[in-house]
Amino acid sequence: MAAVTGTGPGGPAEVQYNDPGKLSSPQVFLLSMLIFLAITGFIAAILYRQISAAFTTNPGLNGLILGVLAIGVILSFSQVLRLFREIRWVNSFRAGSSASEPVLLAPMKSLLSRSSATSFSTSTTRSILDSIATRLDETRDITRYLIGLLVFLGLLGTFWGLLATIGSISDTIQSLDPGSGDANDVLNALKTGLSAPLSGMGTAFSSSLFGLAGSLIVGFLDLQAGRAQNRFYIELENWLSALTDVSSDVFVPDPSNAKSSEEIRMLSERLRNLQDTGGSSPRVATAMANLADGISGLVKNMRSEQQLMRDWVEAQADEQKAIRATLDKLTEALKQRERN
Repeated sequence: MAAVTGTGPGGPAEVQYNDPGKLSSPQVFLLSMLIFLAITGFIAAILYRQISAAFTTNPGLNGLILGVLAIGVILSFSQVLRLFREIRWVNSFRAGSSASEPVLLAPMKSLLSRSSATSFSTSTTRSILDSIATRLDETRDITRYLIGLLVFLGLLGTFWGLLATIGSISDTIQSLDPGSGDANDVLNALKTGLSAPLSGMGTAFSSSLFGLAGSLIVGFLDLQAGRAQNRFYIELENWLSALTDVSSDVFVPDPSNAKSSEEIRMLSERLRNLQDTGGSSPRVATAMANLADGISGLVKNMRSEQQLMRDWVEAQADEQKAIRATLDKLTEALKQRERN
């Protein structure tokens, strides 16, 4: 069992998989989502009467909440299911076989098909990973919005019901006539008038119930989808790191750039002379002095890098001479043995 800790598009994640030679399938996350939905459906079946009674208090708004919930569930499952195609393509590519065309990794496939090299530069690898991370985040934006929308719809139903309750209570109080002298008529009128406020309270609390419950369900499914995407991203990053040529981005100074170095040195001297003779203003003179110091530092760095390059070239030449001498000696020894 190999364990890898890294940062994916959704934050830090710890990934464990058995075979480091291929990307692992997100079946475990899909199974956890199905189990969670099964448990939720079982609880809803047990509380069917209470849920049905709460739903009928405001069928329009509660139906809208359930519709948003269904869309969030479908999107969460689609985020995990779309990873199967990408993982299948990567594993098939590594094995040298063909598979269905990827969608998320289509730019990387195009790059691999156009390039004859077997490795990427670090900048190319980073741009590929950044593009994939952006696409993964974009797929979860709608789901995150739906989570907030469910809470908003629940609060909307709450305030809607409270407004209806306050208006009904005001109408009930104004309709009472204590001067009629009949207490039974007053109580009956009060009883009839309170039915509307109680209905408004039912609208308020039922909408909040459906909204918060829907937000909880979609939030858990989005969490599992995010974990699946994080593991896919980290395993893909591990594979691309094996194909990355770190030395391709190392800057090697060319000794033939001595002319450019000399030009920079002359420009630095001119700026210093201009600063010594006095500029148009103290601010300009100070800026030019800072620029001259920066150019001087750049010249020194270039000279040191050129010296390192010369030393490295000389060392390589000495090693090649030693290898050639050794090969000559071996060739001479083999010829001597053949003669004997």
